Amino acid sequence: MTSRPAPAGKRPPGGPVLQQDVTRALETAFFEELASVGYGKLSIEAVARRAGAGKAAVYRRWPSKQAMTVELASQAALKAVRAPDMGSLHADIAQFIRETMTALSHPLVSRIAPDLLAETARNEELADALLSGIRTPRRENAALVLHRAIERGELPADTDIELGLDFLVSPAYWRLAVIRTPVDDGYVERLTVKIIAAMKA
Repeated sequence: MTSRPAPAGKRPPGGPVLQQDVTRALETAFFEELASVGYGKLSIEAVARRAGAGKAAVYRRWPSKQAMTVELASQAALKAVRAPDMGSLHADIAQFIRETMTALSHPLVSRIAPDLLAETARNEELADALLSGIRTPRRENAALVLHRAIERGELPADTDIELGLDFLVSPAYWRLAVIRTPVDDGYVERLTVKIIAAMKA
């Protein structure tokens, strides 16, 4: 199981009190370094140097590069996209797509996401950790949109939730992270209509 950093200001077992400002600096440095060099070349030393801290400061919070990556990437991914409750399936999906696209359009995310995806093909341990820390909870969160629509009678009771989740996420990732094509709100609306039609088919 991936180790989690101790809350800022708390004393980890046998260690000093962690300072919140140092933790924030390390988190920022981690994402900047990961975007700059990729996971394969990422090092604890470089993250610490970019944050103006020592290696010990990193190791007091995360025991390894992988633990740091899974912890921070998971936190960021889960914060980036919620399961909006706007009152209707169309509004919920449109908002979900907008938030997903906003997250994928971030300059750091646009470099980090493809790199981590490529790395998981080479690193089974990292792949398993990211599946548990990012994919599974994000899909569970997004599934709330579809379950609410079923409860409201907007989708059939036998709706294929797994396939619906693929519809929700895949087009946005392909458009922004793979072919890197700009989108506007008109695209979001057209995509929303198509996704709903596909789930009702």
